[in-house]
Order: sequence, then structure tokens, then C-alpha cells
Amino acid sequence: MSPDNGITATGLAREFKGGIRAVDGIDLAVAPGEIYGFLGPNGAGKSTTVHMLTTLLPPTAGTATVAGFDVAREGPEVRRRIGAALQEAALDAFLTGREHFELQGGLHGLPRDVRRARAAELLERVGLTEAADRKVGGYSGGMKRRLDLALALVHRPSILFLDEPTTGLDPQSRSALWAEVARLASDEGVTVFLTTQYLEEADVLADRVGIIDRGRIVAEGTPTALKEEVGRPSVEAIPADPADRDAFAAALARFGEPAAASPKGVAVRLQGGTDELGAVVRALDAEDLRFADLRVHAPSLNDVFLAKTGRSLEGAGEEAPEAVAVAP
Repeated sequence: MSPDNGITATGLAREFKGGIRAVDGIDLAVAPGEIYGFLGPNGAGKSTTVHMLTTLLPPTAGTATVAGFDVAREGPEVRRRIGAALQEAALDAFLTGREHFELQGGLHGLPRDVRRARAAELLERVGLTEAADRKVGGYSGGMKRRLDLALALVHRPSILFLDEPTTGLDPQSRSALWAEVARLASDEGVTVFLTTQYLEEADVLADRVGIIDRGRIVAEGTPTALKEEVGRPSVEAIPADPADRDAFAAALARFGEPAAASPKGVAVRLQGGTDELGAVVRALDAEDLRFADLRVHAPSLNDVFLAKTGRSLEGAGEEAPEAVAVAP
């Protein structure tokens, strides 16, 4: 992997007519082979940023380089080195999956035998071999997204841009696409720039996350570091006997300060993190306090977004539960 297979941006901005500043002077540094999750709500500036980095839209201020080439002055060199699967899949309903590879490979100047071999390899990789000779108009949404991803890889790009690639997909299709993206980064060293509004997607895939809101990056770091920044995990106990609530509160108080809990429960924010869960259970058992439910609530990327912007992210509803239940 070349040291130039990264992405940088300094003061990158894009202003539209009427003074609308969709991207407002952001700085980026994505390392070669890294999966960088660009997280934010609709209208935050994610897609506009991708359009500038992929040379589809010129910046109105600032600079950016992709694979070592300036996006404004060296567009053809950038495009030779990147693959892109954007929000709207550029597929022809009247062509088969295999015919799309012929077309895409031809546009990249690949010889016919190379195109055919690459088509067979990628169709198998994304699970579309049996559907390869069917017209794409009959594909499901998940099949189309997987085909679009495979087409972006025809010319073996060193940098891959994925703009909300799993929007509207069922859980199985989403998981399959996640697995392929992770494999590309780990096995082939491909740098991945992933925009998403799904918190779970960023948490599962990204080495680092940048959160953008109203055109500005409001937080950046690894998912773990960002979550730790806004708070420690909390443990909530629901007494088997409601009359024991005060006793539970006293027992849990030694492990941290009070935290938000359900009406029937008692919760504290763990000073020592989840490593203290075993000690909590032993303390309750020592005092013969029986619980109906015990849960650990970990900070989420939505908590980070809420802390940084004062509001929740639309994709929070798509996040996998962060609570871990413990059997009484």
C-alpha cells in the first residue's frame, strides 16, 4: 500500500447559491488502509464532502488531496485511483449484472479477458453469481447495492468511497456488505471513506469516526474514545421486591454516582467501568438483595452526538441496543 493512499483536507468548504454553506471549512486526515466513518444527520454535509473528494463537485474554499493528488487540479489522477458507490446506484435496469461489468471495465480501459475474469471474481465475492445474467431491473435493493459495490472495485482502486451504502437494506444484506467492506480494508489495504447516519454501522466498521453537523466536524476519534469522552457506563438494577429499592441504592452507591434509571430501577455510573460488574453482583448477593433485572448501559455514539450538538441523530433508531442484560 502506497503511503499516498490516504485522504487529506484543509479548510474544505462548499457554498451554494443563496449563501448556503453545506460544508464549512473542515479538516480531514484519513490514513492509508483506514476505514473512516463520516457520521451525521441528513443535510449535515456528508454527501457534499464526498462529492468534492471524488471530484464531482469543486470546492469553493480550502484544499483536498486524495491518493496524493489535488481534487481540484488533478481530477483525472484522483479518479483513476478511487472507486465510489454513492447514494443512488448508477445501474441500468435493462442490462444484466455481467453486462454492467463489461461496461464498467471498458470505461476503465481494461482488456476484455481481464474484464471477464474480474466480473466472475467480484460477482462471486458479493454473492451474485447465480443472478449475473439476469437484468438488474429484477434485482432486490440489497442485490443492487452489492452489485454497485462490486462495480466500484472493478479497476482495483486503492481508495473506496461509500456514501450511505446500506440505506434501506435489510439486516442480512447490511451485514453482508459490512463484511465485504471490512475484508477490503483488512486483506487488501483499501482505504475506505464511509458516510452513514447509522450509528451501529460506524461503531462496527470504522477505525475512526468524524461527526459532522451543519457543515462542521464537531467530534473525531475512535468510536471507543468518543464514547468514553462523554461518560462511563452505568449499571441499573431492578429489585425483585420493590420494597428493597432504598437498600439497592445504598449498595450501589459505593460503585459510583447516581445515574438515570427506569421508574422501578436504581442506577449508578460505574467509576471503574464494566470491570466492576462482577463486584456489583457480589455486593448485592452479600446483602441478600435479589434483582429481577440487571443491565449495563454503555455510552453510545448518539450520546456523543447529543453531547456535541445538543440533539440526537436521526440514525439513533437504527442502533443496536447498547444494554447488556445479566441473568438474576
